[in-house]
Amino acid sequence: MNIRADIAELLHAGHSDRAIARQLHVDAKTVSAARAALALPKAKSGYKAAATPEDLFWRRVKPLDDGHMEWAGSRNSSGLPSLRHGGRNLSAYRIAYRIATGREPEGHVKPGCGRAGCVAPACQTDRATRAEDRKVDALHAAIFGESA
Repeated sequence: MNIRADIAELLHAGHSDRAIARQLHVDAKTVSAARAALALPKAKSGYKAAATPEDLFWRRVKPLDDGHMEWAGSRNSSGLPSLRHGGRNLSAYRIAYRIATGREPEGHVKPGCGRAGCVAPACQTDRATRAEDRKVDALHAAIFGESA
């Protein structure tokens, strides 16, 4: 049997036959036949847990028209955006920072865009980033005699 690559990829990713058929506009019987030919078990029904905190982060954000993002998930006792993954409470700001930079943040993470509650990865700053920004501002002021 000749199996389409896109069907095989979604089958290996754990999607259900009906979901694949709906997404790729093919008959569910075609997907079922491909699953049998690949000797893959039936997909588990029900809610699929997020594989990583980053996956869960993307499920909980709401993009805004101006490029910022607001948090649609839960908040911790301090009112800050948070999520629970792997039995741990995690800061949405820290996850957004890690998405943007690929590294763990140093110290507290908060939006550097000035918009309260923004969780857009590009807007997050950590202690090191803010210290570097202050150095650049001071250098700019020393050179040009003005504040940035």
